[in-house]
Amino acid sequence: MTMPEHGMPREAVLQALRDRKAGDADWEHGRVPLYVFKATDEVARIGRDAFFEYFFENALGGARAFPSVRQMESEVVQMALGLLTAPPDAQGFMSTGGTESIIQAVQTCRDWTRQQRGRPTLRGNIVAPESVHPAFDKAARLMDLEVRRVPVGPDWRADVAAMEERVDADTLMLVGSAPCFPYGVVDPIAELGALAQARGLWLHVDACVGGYIAPFARMLGRAIPAFDFGVAGVCSISADLHKFGFCPKPASTVFYRSSELARCHAFDFDGWPSGRFLTSTIAGTRPAGGVAGAWAVFHCLGIEGYKRIAAELLDFVDRFQAGVRAIPGMHIVGEPHLSLVAFGSDEVDVFRVAELMSAQGYLPGLVQKPRALHRMMSLVHEPGAAEYLDALRDAVDAVRGAPASRATISASY
Repeated sequence: MTMPEHGMPREAVLQALRDRKAGDADWEHGRVPLYVFKATDEVARIGRDAFFEYFFENALGGARAFPSVRQMESEVVQMALGLLTAPPDAQGFMSTGGTESIIQAVQTCRDWTRQQRGRPTLRGNIVAPESVHPAFDKAARLMDLEVRRVPVGPDWRADVAAMEERVDADTLMLVGSAPCFPYGVVDPIAELGALAQARGLWLHVDACVGGYIAPFARMLGRAIPAFDFGVAGVCSISADLHKFGFCPKPASTVFYRSSELARCHAFDFDGWPSGRFLTSTIAGTRPAGGVAGAWAVFHCLGIEGYKRIAAELLDFVDRFQAGVRAIPGMHIVGEPHLSLVAFGSDEVDVFRVAELMSAQGYLPGLVQKPRALHRMMSLVHEPGAAEYLDALRDAVDAVRGAPASRATISASY
């Protein structure tokens, strides 16, 4: 395709976008199991409007040109630290997403550990449950590190004893999730924290999914395992604002227990003609709208608003799980702590079930170990939940009635 010789009228361009979008998966009616997170229409509007208030500003220039952006970023981080039982000296930074937050935490851990051990060329390894996000492997590939993925326990949570067996003199970091993406369970962070302290290791908690819902679930009296800086041994935490913080994309956060640990986070360089280049993100230019959107949503909702949404969402998830269990042959994988749910069957091929549901417009969410269907639910999924469960029941019955039929679909994130 080549660029058109003459431009199109504005309305024609917008209509062309709408026409293309018509073929996308229908997330607005709950048929997409991930990627999109929504609380209420009001929250979506304030986030969108705030984003466009800062549509042209660049967060890279927050220190020099746009002090309002820098101030909002600082305030978002401070408010978030208040949710995570952070000590007074804790520090944090915004990023463009969970992958960037994780890469930054790994790089900070690597550089800090090199200094502490007096081994400036240490490559090292990361020991983690096999359920952790691929972002750790992406970070390791960028930094020439090794990730040692350890099978999870029978409860689908990190097996701390098995992880300890993989630790050696070159281990840099232990990882736990709150919760992990495949199974929606919070790893035993307190036990991992004790191991980290005993072995002198950095413990990172990946709370990209749960960081902005678990604190409010805990306030509501939900039994959420300890996962934040209240656990001795936790050195860093990643948490995505654009997931269950319900903020506009792109927006994430990464936090450190102390300014000493955060010392290796920033990129600081002055060996070029234009002088000092200092940034706290891997990305240079960043949309200031992501910062403004997060600030606006925090102030729109406040603690009470987030608690209200968490209560409604988790009540819905409870009802959804009950609906899955009511379908003969179906079961929930493990005991999910928040709003990610994997559900499988010992009687039918759930991948074939997913294929049948895909034909009805449902984008498949799948886990390959064990074979299961998967949903990462927000309130956008509630209105269509009864219809989804009916479709699931019909698909299970159809697969049970045609046992020779085999699925060709595979799990893909």
